[in-house]
Amino acid sequence: MLIIGFESSCDETGVAIACTERGLLAHALHSQIAMHREYGGVVPELASRDHIRRIVPLTRQVLQQAGVRSSDLGLVAYTAGPGLAGALLVGAGFARAYAWGLGLPALPIHHLEGHLLSPLLADDPPDFPFVALLVSGGHTQLMRVDGVGRYALLGETLDDAAGEAFDKSAKLLGLGYPGGPELSRLAQAGDPTACRLPRPMLHSGDLDFSFSGLKTAVLTRMRALQADGRAADPAARADLAAATEAAIVDVLAAKSLQALRQTGLKTLVVAGGVGANQPLRRRLQAALSDQGGQVFFPPLHLCTDNGAMIAWAAALRMRAGLVDLPGLMDAGFTVRPRWDLQAVCVAD
Repeated sequence: MLIIGFESSCDETGVAIACTERGLLAHALHSQIAMHREYGGVVPELASRDHIRRIVPLTRQVLQQAGVRSSDLGLVAYTAGPGLAGALLVGAGFARAYAWGLGLPALPIHHLEGHLLSPLLADDPPDFPFVALLVSGGHTQLMRVDGVGRYALLGETLDDAAGEAFDKSAKLLGLGYPGGPELSRLAQAGDPTACRLPRPMLHSGDLDFSFSGLKTAVLTRMRALQADGRAADPAARADLAAATEAAIVDVLAAKSLQALRQTGLKTLVVAGGVGANQPLRRRLQAALSDQGGQVFFPPLHLCTDNGAMIAWAAALRMRAGLVDLPGLMDAGFTVRPRWDLQAVCVAD
């Protein structure tokens, strides 16, 4: 079956076509980074309007890339949440209208499930079961994944997520949007041992996270640099960026390894935007290699939000027999700006 997937939860418009037998056939993505950079962050109303402008041309593009016609499609999938309400409504509304016009069922997909399953798009995908470190936007979670729709929460952030810690720390350092990649670039020129920052909940004994204290420590350090007249010193700022990145990586790596020990599993999957962070990748690859385990990441171009992960999550749900096609023909729909991933789990 051919499935078209739509993603519009925040500031990327993504459309993709996947086949339940042949995998991903085509995907196209438009990022709004340039538009939002002027404002230092995502402006929800502007994001929604840009999704409206982009979604039809991107749909035409993926159909052409895949070499298929709309009449060849068997299912329409779309991100129903979590995310920005207005942005979600654009994608969901278009997807439902597109499905209705073609007489097709429309399947709502959980945005985080898309990220969680995106490493299965790699040329060498992991096998179930595995531990997943999900680091996407405002979410940082550790999950045990026993199959499609079979997810057990092991730990999650109690306040700021890792992505938020990157972005907020970058803002304190006077860096542009998006903050995480900007901080990582600056960190390459710094010494992570030049200043010591806290590793929140590193030794808590559980698998939960907290990064709000790290942000406060960065603020305190910046104020100290200002008092010393060194806030504009490139070397001092690079050192603070490197120390911030090292603190986040230390916590994410330590908790992930602890989750593997706790579950007795040997396979770790990292998904979400922070999964593109190179120091995190190197740390986990080295640690798992030493321990005889494996770590898997999505392809770099699929770490951020994209339509491919939505189409592929729908394809995997179809393969697993979790989709009731006749039951999806109802024309009504809703979006869920807040949506617990446990809500899409199947009963054992």
